[in-house]
Amino acid sequence: MTLAIKVSGLVKHYESLVAVNNISFDVKEGEIFGFLGPNGAGKTTTIRMLTGLSRPTAGTIELLGLNINSDVKAKKLIGVVPEASNLYDDLTALENLFFMGKLYGVPKKERCKRAEALLELFRLQEKRNQLFGTLSRGMKRALTIAAALIHNPKILFLDEPTVGLDVMAARSLRKVIQELSYQGMTIFLTTHYLEEADMLCDRIAIIVKGEIITTGNPEDLKEMATKEQAMEFTVSNDASKLIEPLAALTGSRPILINSNTLRCIGATNDLLAHICKVVQEAGVKVIHINTVRPTLEDAFVRITGLSPTVMSAEKGGK
Repeated sequence: MTLAIKVSGLVKHYESLVAVNNISFDVKEGEIFGFLGPNGAGKTTTIRMLTGLSRPTAGTIELLGLNINSDVKAKKLIGVVPEASNLYDDLTALENLFFMGKLYGVPKKERCKRAEALLELFRLQEKRNQLFGTLSRGMKRALTIAAALIHNPKILFLDEPTVGLDVMAARSLRKVIQELSYQGMTIFLTTHYLEEADMLCDRIAIIVKGEIITTGNPEDLKEMATKEQAMEFTVSNDASKLIEPLAALTGSRPILINSNTLRCIGATNDLLAHICKVVQEAGVKVIHINTVRPTLEDAFVRITGLSPTVMSAEKGGK
């Protein structure tokens, strides 16, 4: 087994603040590795260290056997897609790709060939001569990823790749990410969309307050939540008014799925009568009840003790 990323005892201090606290993990070559946690958990700080943008206080980082902080060759192995785009509004899509290729030292002839191939991969051929600043948010995100691939990196770091995109644009980008993985690229992904991590990732690490609390594939993590039954309730009107009274029931942890749907983890058949009473007293009509298989969101709640809403805050990025 070849390791694309090997992290040992990684620590990052900002004066008295411990942003990352002695974390260790590895990423196999060719896998999509998800790095999940609430805002402020240390995800972006970790990516900055992994990509050489910030030096760790302690610990080591090896990318395909090369130390990111002491071997210049290591940085040539990686492509980085930051949360906010690093491309230029006053350059066209094609010019941005040429410019990034030049920065990475890609020969001019090869630069043109790769730029054309990337525009085709991301379905941006018709926008080749359009200024970056005038592109839609989804197209900007796609071009930012394309620019990170111009030098054919072995490892791609994606920080919140689909944040703020509409459903179709996000779906399109996920397909490209999967295709890159099929081609053998290693992808290190942060996302606050738990469903996205479930769909894309081969393995996942969950970080909370600078410490990794568990690592495993999505199925293994979801298995941790199977000991508790979960029931999903679809109601006639606002389901959010049920959160507080249901949370007061011992053993029941309600999660709001959407305005009319609520999932109760730990909702056993014995509790069902009490739950129905709470719903009735709230003046809400139940349309449908069914037992559901635990999701990665359920596992996240069980493992971290945090509400999934800490992952759902919208982030920026142009």
